[in-house]
Amino acid sequence: QVQLVESGGALVQPGGSLTLSCASSGSPFSVYFVGWYRQAPGQRREFVASISPGGRTEYSETLKDRFTISRDNAKGTLWLQMNSLVPEDTAVYYCTQGYTHTADEYWGQGTQVTVSS
Repeated sequence: QVQLVESGGALVQPGGSLTLSCASSGSPFSVYFVGWYRQAPGQRREFVASISPGGRTEYSETLKDRFTISRDNAKGTLWLQMNSLVPEDTAVYYCTQGYTHTADEYWGQGTQVTVSS
């Protein structure tokens, strides 16, 4: 049973930075694609980024200049470094895991990120 637990969500001021973490258990983490999605209030869930078992990354075109995804296969951990945050980044961020680059077969519970002054 795959379990994904996100942490690191917070209230941050515009222009600030934040790093989200995700701890995976119950599966051989190193063989899966893992990723991040987000859902803003009243909006559909949106792909943020994913990373292959070997470290190849894929980003939303609109976020790739500010967000960085990384993983540690030995620790079963995934991160999302977010810089130059704007209010439009306010959303629940979900850690995901899967068999392809969409990494959307398994989902965590989500962590809230709020960007506001």
